[in-house]
This record gives sequence, C-alpha cells and structure tokens, in this order.
Amino acid sequence: MKRVTFAKIPSEGAGPRIRELMDRGWVDLHAKISKDECYRYVPILPEHIGEVVEEGYETVDGDAHTLDRRSPQERIREALSDHPDLLEMLPERWEFVGDIVILKMDPRCRPYGPLIGETYARVLGAKTVCADVRGVSGEFRQPSMEVLYGTDTESVRLENGIRYGFDVTKVMYASGNTDERMRMRRLDCRGETVVDMFAGIGYFTLPLAKFSGARRVFACEKNPDSYRFLVRNIRDNEVSDVVIPILGDNRDLLGKGFADRILMGYVQTTADFLPAALRMIRPGGIIHYHDTFYVSEYRERIESIFGENCGEGGYEVLGIREVKSFAPAVSHYVADVRITPSRSRSSQ
Repeated sequence: MKRVTFAKIPSEGAGPRIRELMDRGWVDLHAKISKDECYRYVPILPEHIGEVVEEGYETVDGDAHTLDRRSPQERIREALSDHPDLLEMLPERWEFVGDIVILKMDPRCRPYGPLIGETYARVLGAKTVCADVRGVSGEFRQPSMEVLYGTDTESVRLENGIRYGFDVTKVMYASGNTDERMRMRRLDCRGETVVDMFAGIGYFTLPLAKFSGARRVFACEKNPDSYRFLVRNIRDNEVSDVVIPILGDNRDLLGKGFADRILMGYVQTTADFLPAALRMIRPGGIIHYHDTFYVSEYRERIESIFGENCGEGGYEVLGIREVKSFAPAVSHYVADVRITPSRSRSSQ
C-alpha cells in the first residue's frame, strides 16, 4: 500500500475520462485504480495533481494497492540477488501445468533447488515447482521430475473443453500435441467404433469421444499410473457411455475387423504394433499412425512401412501432418492411412 492522491470520477462514463488521463501521462501506473458503487478512484502522479485539479477533477487522498510492473524474471532475480553466482544460471522459461510450474534447470543449480523452487512458486503463484531432470524415457514415456517446492504433484489441465487430470511426476503430458488433440475433436466419427491403442490419460480419446460422435471408443493403456488417470478423466469428462478403458498390452486385444478407426499415438517403435492394428481394422477403415522420421525421408518411410505390412494396393495415404519437432532433423509425424479392401491375403 502507498499514500496517493486520486482523481474521483463518477462510474458512469468513467472509461473515456480515465483513458484521457492515461494518454496525458498523469496516472500513477504503479498504483491500482479502485472503485465503489458510484465512483472510480484513479491514482495521480504527484507532479500532475495541480493539472488534474485545473481540469476540474475532484481529488481525494487515500491508500492504494501497489502494482509491480516488473517481469517475473526481474522479480525472481531480485529475490535471489544475494546469490550472484546463481543469477546467470536461472531458468528463463517455464511451463505451467495447471497450478504446477515445470522448470528445466542448469545442473549447476541443483544444490539451490529448494531455494529456487520456493522463489519461483512465490513469484509465479504456483502450488508446486518441479525440475524436469531428464525428459521422458522408457516404454511408458515416464517423466523424470524432481520436486523443488510443494508436495501436491497432481494437476488438472483444461484444454478445449476437456479436463486432463494427471500427476506430473508419473505421467507425461504432451503439451506440444495440442493441434492434434484439437483435430481429434473435429473428426466426424458418427457411428464409428474407434480403438485408441496408446490412450495414456486420454490425450486423443477424450476429445474424440466427447465431440466427434463416435459410437464406441476402446481406450487401451498399459501403464497402470496412466490408466488410473484415464479412468478418472473418462468419468470427469462424462464420456463413460462412450469409452471403455482397457488396462493391458494393445496387442492382446481380441477381435478382428471390428474397428472403423484406430489411433496409434506412439513414436519410435510404432511399427511393431501395426500388425495388431491391421488385424482390428475393417476394410476401408482409417489408421492415424504416429511416428518419428528424418524430415528428409518421412514420406518414403511411411510408404515403406505400410507397403511391407499391407502389400501393394492395400493402403492409401490420405494425408501426412507434422505434429512437432522431435530432434535435430527429426520430426514427429502423423499419417492418416485408409486400409483398402484389396489388402493382400498374404499381409493379413
């Protein structure tokens, strides 16, 4: 709080008058404008009080809440100014996951982890701060997180009408796949049976089930932690009448030729699971095939993979989209592939 002189302006029609004061440079931008039922109270810089009075404004003195116009980075650096050796190593960027902040830290910052976590939490208003130590790894694409501040690592992310609940220390959240999740929402799947072979917490299952008109979605997930949140997210997004969650390896799913559409949202070893997808897809059905390829050869590699598994004339590539950059000269792509009725028997 600080003591200031306010211009007292009737609330009705206050907007243009406040803008005029701001345009003239008379408003104290480090103090908050306040209001009551009848008036707006605009803080005035001391050197311009006389001019405001001459313009016919009524003035009153009072206490104003201060505004910190500095950037979060500036406030963080000031809070840690007692550690000058640390300042040049501090993370300049972060990611908000609900009310949790994820940092990527210089390894030299590790001894200061709790101090950094507490500072970022206070400045950014986060309940928990975690450091992304090694990205994701292993079959389940599990994150490697170190909790710097706080204890609650579960969060809910709201995205395009969907609630995604998960634990940032146990489950990967692919923030770079936003456009693809939106595309699943826009698909016309009316009356279709869909299989999501790598459902995770429902990244693609939930928008498709809620908005595309699919009749049934079988959502398969092998990771018990992801499956637990998948079940919860199905309930919280009110799609239990559409989605059937399945815990286990998607290659163990029973049935042949029953799926109109299959989602294969995995990368690097996706081709190992294609025979199972081809067993489940009906003639004329569509597979959304995700994988990583060198940018210079992605189309040839996709054609080669489906050619080897479907035979000549057994598939049609409807389109290929780049989802995001994955590594230098490597990108994550998704191919929409229709499996044609002429797929050779030898490939089935």
